[in-house]
Amino acid sequence: MTYSRDWDRQAIWRILATDFGTGLDFLTCWQTWKNDPQRPRLLHYVALSPAAPSLESLQAAAAHDPDLQLLVQELASHWVNLLPGFQRLTLAEGQVLLTLCIGELQPLLRAQQFLADAVILFNDGNIWTVKALARCCRRGTLLTSTWTSAALQADLTQCGFTLDMQPTDLPTGSLRGQFNPRWQLKGSRQTTAPLAAKVASCTVVGAGLSGASVAAALAQRGWQVRVLDQGEAPAAGASGLPVGLVLPHVSADDCPLSRLTRSGVRLTLQQAQRLLRPGLDWAASGTLEHRVDGTLWHAQAAWLKPAELVRALLSQPGIQFQGGVHVTALRQCGDLWELLDAQGKILSCTRRVVFANAQGVRPLLAGLQASQPDGAPQLKQLPALHGVRGQMSWGWHADLPEAVFPPFPVNGAGSVISQVPVPQAAGESKTAKAWFVGASYEPADALPVPEQENHAANLARLKTLLPTLAQVLAPEFQAGRINSWHSTRCVTADRLPVVGPLDHLPASSLWICAGMGSRGLTFAVLCAELLAARWGAEPLPVEAALAAALNALRSKAP
Repeated sequence: MTYSRDWDRQAIWRILATDFGTGLDFLTCWQTWKNDPQRPRLLHYVALSPAAPSLESLQAAAAHDPDLQLLVQELASHWVNLLPGFQRLTLAEGQVLLTLCIGELQPLLRAQQFLADAVILFNDGNIWTVKALARCCRRGTLLTSTWTSAALQADLTQCGFTLDMQPTDLPTGSLRGQFNPRWQLKGSRQTTAPLAAKVASCTVVGAGLSGASVAAALAQRGWQVRVLDQGEAPAAGASGLPVGLVLPHVSADDCPLSRLTRSGVRLTLQQAQRLLRPGLDWAASGTLEHRVDGTLWHAQAAWLKPAELVRALLSQPGIQFQGGVHVTALRQCGDLWELLDAQGKILSCTRRVVFANAQGVRPLLAGLQASQPDGAPQLKQLPALHGVRGQMSWGWHADLPEAVFPPFPVNGAGSVISQVPVPQAAGESKTAKAWFVGASYEPADALPVPEQENHAANLARLKTLLPTLAQVLAPEFQAGRINSWHSTRCVTADRLPVVGPLDHLPASSLWICAGMGSRGLTFAVLCAELLAARWGAEPLPVEAALAAALNALRSKAP
């Protein structure tokens, strides 16, 4: 296929292909984009496939071209655990996004929620396939088909495509056209696939995992992002956790939580691979999970230092961080929002705001509702955000027997992460190995449990999880040679994050990305990609139904 003449000077180009095949067309498209000085800032390639092709078939498809072979090498590290559903692969430093959708053709087409700039029909589809394809097109969407049967041509014409029967730049037996129906398109299309927001400047409130992930996702798309936080440095709250797990949830029925966490793990690990130092900031260690029905090994899992990821994300071009400021009020001024501190000083004046400040969003929205009840966000529809305190117990390996520590994290009744390099003193580069056990879980509105009681509770969980290790560490706990880290997580009642606009307006200016709970490392990057995709009218990283489960206004607060 040819591409460069189609996307010339476009900021984003969205391609929908009805079959991934051997991957040759995608690789060719990627290489064309790479060689084109007028290429789009962001290239989306969404491909449907009944099953993921093997890495060997990708390598065979590229065998004739050394340039394509190099692309396959980059793709290879992502070509794992490709199960039914949507798989988002981030390539070329985040500028090429491949969404591989595995399953049956027509359900996958219905699961899309974007309007393509170009569609490629690799199947001799029936009228229902063509109708589903047309639903993903805007007026002017380009069509390329590798089939030219009379029945297909009739179906395409009936569904609004105009065809060029003698394209000079395509192989024999192919056709080109565009979606240009004679009738007026229904306005309902804009409900499922809204128009892209004009790229400009925006403000993110909160510099934890959620805020940093949102800022990086938007900056990647050309937004100038200002990030405000009460802390003097990023990751001052729960995202300052010394180390955490990137881990999928597994269920017998592959429930929405399982599918969402699987997508989140993939995206987080891709960011870690791109931005962090292996063995120091993170490790693709895998994780052993102890379950009621036995043990389960997660190959696609890792330990990761959240604060390091936050700092790496905020260091991306287009992001300005300002710490030591407390946003206490919002004030609307025409099309702009003014963010004010307690003294009424304007901290930021912006067209769009993303709240990634956990429970801190509630008083801001309540104040706004009190000042302008008719135009305020739908606060009553926002799920309640609760604080849950947690304490982690940790110590140094030091003179303890090395053989007793597992070489990989273990999760179940609490968790154990050992073999983690930690600076021996603040600001030092020299590290020593440390172990981490935890974490406690108590409502933030209850009286705090004393630190020693939380240590005892963590040790009790460890006795269930790894009795031998608990026996070795018990004297350390009893002698008080244990360090602690504690903070407050932000959770929702259904344990799913909230991400999306805070009203039902066509062009919402107030958004939220919060409520990650204990799965911040798994959910934050996914939620940020989901938010950024909605701003840019891009393909979603997950199926539309899964994305809807995270909508900010999905239910009423209790």
